[in-house]
Amino acid sequence: MDTVDELIARAMSISDTLKRPAHFTNHTHCCECQDHDDELQPYTPRDVTRRALGTGGWDPITFTTLAGFRYFLPGLVRVVLSESGPDDYYDQFLWHISMDIRWQERKQACSTQEQELVRDTLTWLLEHRAQEFEEAMLADELLDALEKWSETASPNRPHPAT
Repeated sequence: MDTVDELIARAMSISDTLKRPAHFTNHTHCCECQDHDDELQPYTPRDVTRRALGTGGWDPITFTTLAGFRYFLPGLVRVVLSESGPDDYYDQFLWHISMDIRWQERKQACSTQEQELVRDTLTWLLEHRAQEFEEAMLADELLDALEKWSETASPNRPHPAT
């Protein structure tokens, strides 16, 4: 099992291979999509902050395209592993990878390496932060996400540009 530092290093290694999309959302769709795109523009997976990722009610990752999601996924892993406590990223992370209506589409857009990173991150969280998830009433959601991302990884295929 990887340590948290090894998981973050893997995530950052993956981020180094990903092409940065010109836009992260369908920025011409509406002013909210434009706002979320503008919020993400200054960041990379290496430096995206918990604050930039918003709240459950105002969350730019919810609006990302598949390319935008893949681009920021290593950063989401970094944030969920690096920060715990009252303003943790647990609920939003689980939402994006297993509860949002697009979770399957997001998983399928990910490479095998990215899918394995998510699975290993969830396993680490279960093994090292289960009590925090239990206290946040997210234990079932964590187990559900781990089950979903532990299913055989989709074959690595061309990734959509948007």
